[in-house]
This record gives sequence, structure tokens and C-alpha cells, in this order.
Amino acid sequence: PVYGARPLKRAIQRWIENPLAQLILSGQFLPGTTVVASVKDDEIVFA
Repeated sequence: PVYGARPLKRAIQRWIENPLAQLILSGQFLPGTTVVASVKDDEIVFA
């Protein structure tokens, strides 16, 4: 790969880590909660 894993890491941060962190900080997920990520209408959703 020309760019290595950096673009993949940025994509994971942008589409999974950052939105999930916001949901955790907002109190939507309590400690010990199992979070499931899925795709709905071309977007990643967490439940």
C-alpha cells in the first residue's frame, strides 16, 4: 500500500471512534453496556 494503514486508521476514527465517544460522553451508554455497531441506510449506527 502506498499510504500504509494511516487512511484506514483515520476512517475508523472518523466513522466509529469519534461518534461512539460522543454517545458515551452524552450518557447514552452506561458502563458495562454492550454496544453493537451496524450499518443502516449507508450509515453506521450504534445500539
